[in-house]
Amino acid sequence: MDCRPDCGACCIAPSISSPIPGMPNGKPAGERCLHLSVELLCDLFGQPERPSVCSAFAPNEDSCGSSQAEAIRLIGWWEQATAVA
Repeated sequence: MDCRPDCGACCIAPSISSPIPGMPNGKPAGERCLHLSVELLCDLFGQPERPSVCSAFAPNEDSCGSSQAEAIRLIGWWEQATAVA
C-alpha cells in the first residue's frame, strides 16, 4: 500500500516518544507534528533527523484504512491498545 495523498494521519494520530527537531520531548497522540506540511507531507522525509519510528512506519490497510478519518481512528486504536499502563 502506498501513502494516500492528503492524509498525514501517521503524523497526527500516534504519540512519538523520541525527540523530533523542534519537539525535544516527542509529541503526544492526536497532536500534529511540527514537520507535517500544509500539503500533509513530512518535511523531514528522507532526512537523518527524522525519528526512526517514523521511518519504520509502513502504510497498510490495518492502520490506514480507506480514508484519513479511518486512519486517524485506526492509528488511535493501535495507540491505545499498545499503551503501557
